[in-house]
Amino acid sequence: MFLGTGNFSSRLSAARNRHYDISTGQSLGPYSHAKSKYLTNMKIESVETELYHVPLARPVVDAIHGVQKDFSLIVVKITTDDGASGMGYTYSVGQVGGSSIATLIKDNLAPILIGEDPRRIEYLWDKMWWALHYVGRSGIAVFGLSAVDTALWDLKARLAGEPLWRFLGGHDNKVEAYGGGIDFDMTIPQLLEQTQGFLDAGIQAIKIKIGRDSIAQECERIAAVRQLLGPEKKLMVDVNMKWSVEQALRAVRAFEKYDIYWIEEPTIPDDIEGNRRIEMEGPIPVATGENLHSIYEFKQMIAQGGVSFPDADISNLGGITALMKVAHIAEAYNRNLTTHGIQEMHVSCLAAIPNASLLEIHAFRVDDFLLHQLEIKDGYAYASDRPGHGVEIDWEKIAKHRVSVG
Repeated sequence: MFLGTGNFSSRLSAARNRHYDISTGQSLGPYSHAKSKYLTNMKIESVETELYHVPLARPVVDAIHGVQKDFSLIVVKITTDDGASGMGYTYSVGQVGGSSIATLIKDNLAPILIGEDPRRIEYLWDKMWWALHYVGRSGIAVFGLSAVDTALWDLKARLAGEPLWRFLGGHDNKVEAYGGGIDFDMTIPQLLEQTQGFLDAGIQAIKIKIGRDSIAQECERIAAVRQLLGPEKKLMVDVNMKWSVEQALRAVRAFEKYDIYWIEEPTIPDDIEGNRRIEMEGPIPVATGENLHSIYEFKQMIAQGGVSFPDADISNLGGITALMKVAHIAEAYNRNLTTHGIQEMHVSCLAAIPNASLLEIHAFRVDDFLLHQLEIKDGYAYASDRPGHGVEIDWEKIAKHRVSVG
């Protein structure tokens, strides 16, 4: 059940393929560049939300979250009074929080957006942030804001007739990609099979999950993957916050001989001083940020020296607006930005900036429901040249996973 008015999928498909001249009512055609008169007096007419429980191809395991079998996908569509539209989404692990996020958007964000000009994204972001601020400066509140913000940027770029990567800055249409397996439970042969699968798909950098108490066991797994990759390809490891600072320091010293490109979330993100110690005292750069939920948290982590590779996620940070600000903060500190999941969206964000690091190709995927697959070739992912973010969902195919929200 969608939360809004009209049929979600049919309205979105129709709206995304037309633009109108407000003064004449004439269609400007698919993806047409709007004239100046088209860009006046535009207002948000509807904000619609749907919730899906999307099954994973197989159950996956990491060091902290346990077994994961599916994820919640919360989709937002914004439509203007002249039929222009934009789409965004966020997600949560398993089925935790999905219905709450969808309800928050319907009850608390949609009412303050109706009647507003969708192109005033900074104004609308600020309005939503302060409307939600008292009940949550992160968590469910920011997840909801993130989905709405992404939809606004999609709409605005489509109005301009520009692909999002170029609309946001247009640095380079390709970004180096890495395969981010959720593979904590895999045997070494299974781990190597997964790694070879990434390589066969054109991905030339790999990240594996770690976080066991036995550093020797982790060394055995890392050594096997490094041998398969050879000395030139990038290899990263991800602890998912499992270790203490001292455990992490012992581990990175043992891992040094394997030429690890970064260690991700070696400890909890709340411990900025601990991350700084791992970064400064250890031989391997730190990546962290997927559990930081505001530009202020990123600023503190970066400014205090706790991270080499800030790792942002539009789904839980505040959308594209917040991610671009984190990218600029990182640039000011001579840091390159990486991203967490949602590769089909993040590729456009990283392609827009000069300080892009690697794009994660994550196990939580909507690939089976996309009309256009992310292009990956020779180690790089390519941003869509379709107007907006270019991500289009096959609504009929994903419909069986839709969940009713009361």
